[in-house]
Amino acid sequence: MIIFGTRSYLQRLAMITLLCAVCGNPAAHTLRKRVVKFTLFFVPLFPISTKYSTQCTFCGAEHALPKEQAEQLRAQGAVQPPAQPQQGAPAPQGHGQGGQHSPYQN
Repeated sequence: MIIFGTRSYLQRLAMITLLCAVCGNPAAHTLRKRVVKFTLFFVPLFPISTKYSTQCTFCGAEHALPKEQAEQLRAQGAVQPPAQPQQGAPAPQGHGQGGQHSPYQN
C-alpha cells in the first residue's frame, strides 16, 4: 500500500502598501508565495508548482503575479524607509516626562 498526494504551503513574503485595482484604496497588500509539494507517506518530497500573489487587506481581492514582479515588490518592501512623524504633531511623552503618567502604563 502506497499513500501519496500533495500538500500546499503558504508563505507570507512581505507587507507592501499599494493601490488596489478592485477597491481603489491605497491599502496594505500581503505578498504571498504558495508552493504545492508532492508527498509520499505524508512526507513532502519535492515542489510541483510555485505561485505568487498579492492580497488586499482592505477588500480581500487577490491578484496573481509572475515571479519576477513578486521579487521586485519584495525588494521594494524591504527598502521602504520607516514612517516619519508628521510635522506639528507632538512627540510621544515617555514615562515620567512632563509629569504625565497613565494609570495603564507600568
